[in-house]
Amino acid sequence: FFVALCLVAGSGGIWCAPAHAAQFSGDYLLRLCLTDKNGKEVVPGGSTACQGYIAGILDYHNLQKSLGTAPETVNFCVPDDVDMSLLQKMVTLYLIKNRQHASFTAAPAVALALYQYYPCKGKKVK
Repeated sequence: FFVALCLVAGSGGIWCAPAHAAQFSGDYLLRLCLTDKNGKEVVPGGSTACQGYIAGILDYHNLQKSLGTAPETVNFCVPDDVDMSLLQKMVTLYLIKNRQHASFTAAPAVALALYQYYPCKGKKVK
């Protein structure tokens, strides 16, 4: 079924790459997020996947904050008016500069990137 789905989806595109326990590594997310000097995606559909992954981290963090379970040490507050393409650039730069995240799950790297750019100033997690 999976092979047939891959063939129908476009002869083995990015969604048919081998997954390890359904996790994105830092390297895999970086490849999805990268654009060339003209702003063109390196991986077709990569920006959509990259931004969707970042949005998932944001959504989950906001859920944790609403439940009072968000970590106080990496508590980020991204303003509502920040464009996802800007967040993609920020996360991409963070992943390029912090190669220690390359082979690990990308979620903590995204959270650390967002915290680097948008730490909650003086706000306690509620």
